[in-house]
Amino acid sequence: MRMPELVLAAATVLLPAMDAVAGPVPEPSEYRTENYRAEVPDTLKGARVVDTPEVVKLWKEHAAVFIDVLPYTPKPPELPAGTVWKDKIREGIPGSVWLANVGYGVLNEEMEAFFRANLEKLTSGSHEKALLFYCQEKCWMSWNAARRAVEWGYQQVLWYPHGTDGWTAAGQPVEKAVPLQPEILRR
Repeated sequence: MRMPELVLAAATVLLPAMDAVAGPVPEPSEYRTENYRAEVPDTLKGARVVDTPEVVKLWKEHAAVFIDVLPYTPKPPELPAGTVWKDKIREGIPGSVWLANVGYGVLNEEMEAFFRANLEKLTSGSHEKALLFYCQEKCWMSWNAARRAVEWGYQQVLWYPHGTDGWTAAGQPVEKAVPLQPEILRR
């Protein structure tokens, strides 16, 4: 066996074992503000963590407002003429509302106001309505957004840590999503 194949074989055996030794990710006391695509905790204080079968049931029964929080970068208005810009296509859980960029660890005043106003609108002002937050697998954006909803007094906050990756792996349908954005992102 050549050296590259030996290294690959060793990594294939050792990396899963190292993950098992590392153990679960502890729930932090603060919002995650960097490295948003990383292992997430199994818990979120004040929220209920849901798995794919439960999410499918909630979706089929229209029993929660589904909120996608995947970040979105709009076309910069100052691009030189003729510059090609291609928006990334987001396929989300059908019927979801895509509140782009509300999952960052720090939100400026405008983004926080955008997030709060949309939660109020989506729940018709009821803090009892079930809100299900998701993004992608291993994405802290949904954890941060769900935590904010808990802190703002929403009583039925659901966090789906497997996001669209878990949803599509279960053979569930997706649809092209269009992000809602605060005015600052549309300029």
